Amino acid sequence: MILHIDMDAFYASVEQADNPSLKGRPVVVGGMGGRGVVSAASYEVREYGVHSAMPVYKARRLCPEAVFLPVRIERYKQVSRIVMEVLHEFTPFVEQISIDEAFLDITGTERLWGKPERIGRLIKTEIKERTGLACSVGIAPLKFLAKIASDRDKPDGLVLIEPDEVMDVIKGLPVEKVPGVGRKTATLLHSKGICLLGDIRGTPSDDLVRITGAFGKRLIQFSRGIDTSSVSPSLEVKSVSCEDTFDRDTDDMGFLKMRLMAQAEETAHKLRIKGVRGYSVILKVKKSDFTQLTRQVTLSDPTDSSQVIYENGCLLIDRLRPLGKIRLVGIGVSHLLRCRDLPEQMDLFSKGEKEKRTWNEIDKAMDFIRGRFGRDAIKRAGVMKEKDP
Repeated sequence: MILHIDMDAFYASVEQADNPSLKGRPVVVGGMGGRGVVSAASYEVREYGVHSAMPVYKARRLCPEAVFLPVRIERYKQVSRIVMEVLHEFTPFVEQISIDEAFLDITGTERLWGKPERIGRLIKTEIKERTGLACSVGIAPLKFLAKIASDRDKPDGLVLIEPDEVMDVIKGLPVEKVPGVGRKTATLLHSKGICLLGDIRGTPSDDLVRITGAFGKRLIQFSRGIDTSSVSPSLEVKSVSCEDTFDRDTDDMGFLKMRLMAQAEETAHKLRIKGVRGYSVILKVKKSDFTQLTRQVTLSDPTDSSQVIYENGCLLIDRLRPLGKIRLVGIGVSHLLRCRDLPEQMDLFSKGEKEKRTWNEIDKAMDFIRGRFGRDAIKRAGVMKEKDP
């Protein structure tokens, strides 16, 4: 049996738990700039039509009396760690898929904790006691159905799909509720008369693959009550990145490179925390007409150096010039490998080797200072703002 745990309106719920005066009031958490989007909406504000990914200006229009708060990601990560600690107390097979979601395989834990429904209620109680937050739990023999079940009785719900109920649930399940089926795919399926997952069983597989691509094969399996995906506790991060959407479109290359410097520093810091380095530096740019461009460069040696990431980001953005007005820029590193015990490759003939080692020492020193005195204790001059002390 598989459990899917989904924290209810997570960011907004954390804010309400931290500030009891917000309980029962409409709360929106998101970007505060002119182009900010809603990251989380409390259930009170959803009654006004506000939902996540909506522009904040539109949310203000729909519910002007709502409390609008900026994202406090470090606080949410702190609470998320507590939630994940609770889950690991029930089974070692925990796959965290986001800051507020996880799958658990509880097969074989009945002797310890009882039947699946009792385990779900124990988890809900423990999370509530330690964080003050509610979560919704879905329980099913198949991973994709557990996720669907957790969404059926929100907030603070618990839905169990027994093995002998699986085919009945599949038969009447709208295709748009299936994980991986987006709006475009759902529209294509509807146009062919496929509205329920059960309808797929009567559709020739070649036709379905022609409509939906390779994902059609997975839909066929789902329609037959087959889900070969398992809970994977060792799921590895594939890339690390950081990006910014600007309040105003800009073509100021100096400003763009300043943002790349700050992003490179943040990305490198995340890499070092995770104990990984990467071979590829990736640049992401979104233009004012929403055209998205990505470029990448492959390095000879894996890196977790902010300077190396920044320099290659500048190289990539220079190759794109002239760009015109830009609304978003981001930088990331992929093709990662663990490197805690990996010796650093030294180049005896490189004049830049001493400089490279110097930048690595600077990164380590900055990590130490920030770890002791906070993230804003030290900054590069290139990312300083006039309002900074």
